[in-house]
Amino acid sequence: MTTPIQPEPTNEQRRIIYQARRGLKELDFYIDLYVKEIYLTAEPAEQETFAEMLTHEDPDLLDYFTNQNRPENEEIWALVNKIKTWRHNQRFDLKTDLDIKNVCLELV
Repeated sequence: MTTPIQPEPTNEQRRIIYQARRGLKELDFYIDLYVKEIYLTAEPAEQETFAEMLTHEDPDLLDYFTNQNRPENEEIWALVNKIKTWRHNQRFDLKTDLDIKNVCLELV
């Protein structure tokens, strides 16, 4: 897996990236990799929705990402689901890559 080259962030994007640092492992699992791999190349509307999502308190965000509750804003809910789907696919891809490497090592 290769990470696409990210553009240089603007000052506003740097502020949002800093705000994305949450400190809860459960949230970091989703948010950190999204920030590193997608945020800077996302459409401006998605970046705005992400910034708005970050104004929610950590317990609320955790509820959203664990399907215990959902935000009133449908755009935030759609983004939460997009991030979750993308992140879980990333985990599957990594597991598949590791399984392939392990099989290759066993053949050697």
